[in-house]
Amino acid sequence: MEQEIADFIRHLETERNSSPHTLSAYHSDLAQFMGFIQDELGTAAAPEQVTHLLIRRWLALLHRDHSKSSVGRKLAAVRAFFKHLVRTGRLSKNPAELVSTPKKEKKVPYHLSIDEVTALVEAPREPGILSLRDRAILETLYSCGVRVSELTGLNVGGIDLDGGTARVLGKGSKERIVPVGSLARAALARYLDARNNPPPEAPLFTNARGGRLTSRSVRRVVDRHILRLATMRKISPHTLRHTFATHLLEGGADLRAIQELLGHASLSTTQKYTHVGIDRLMEVYDKAHPKARK
Repeated sequence: MEQEIADFIRHLETERNSSPHTLSAYHSDLAQFMGFIQDELGTAAAPEQVTHLLIRRWLALLHRDHSKSSVGRKLAAVRAFFKHLVRTGRLSKNPAELVSTPKKEKKVPYHLSIDEVTALVEAPREPGILSLRDRAILETLYSCGVRVSELTGLNVGGIDLDGGTARVLGKGSKERIVPVGSLARAALARYLDARNNPPPEAPLFTNARGGRLTSRSVRRVVDRHILRLATMRKISPHTLRHTFATHLLEGGADLRAIQELLGHASLSTTQKYTHVGIDRLMEVYDKAHPKARK
């Protein structure tokens, strides 16, 4: 089974153009599954020996110390693996198709208030190019709602300051155009001017040595400025993406439009933000509906 898994990972990398993070997660999940199967059937276990009952037994063990979302992700990896074996003629049927995905816990994404996000993006105040860079990073994350990987992958030519748009490369190498707000454009213009307006092919955000900024470095930027705001809990760069979507929804934006801006393949992924805005909706209802008034 080890060779089949290696072939599947190679297929994801070369033909599906999956991200390194996806490849790593699938490889880890399938290696864990293979270890279970070998314990159950022996080291010479082959894919055709795997049944849906074996997969269910594995999931039952995972439920002891994994969340439902984690178990669901691992099942998705196994299901995709066997689907690939069926498609390539290695198997006649997919045993994972008979196994239902566990229902995920509904977690409401944490987001910042308008006052909190304003305080955060205005936190970089020191003189110097790094402070200008940090302000531009925070403004862009909140203004565009991009993933950190999309932010760090931007080149100077991917930003149109005059037109107010950015061209980002999302998951699955899908390109989309997102608006860039006036405050973010101003912050970007100051930062690029301090860098003597680098060429279009240069990375948009760089470290002190001129290299492209990494996702981990962006996390450190956010952490550094959060420490100055004693009233704010520890957040991640992704929190600014949640905040972007929530504020759009509360402002009356259409859910389909938010889906396009976030680059979600499925509307169901975007719908989690409807739970965030329920308090705001109840407030509007209480004020506007004649039968809600006391």
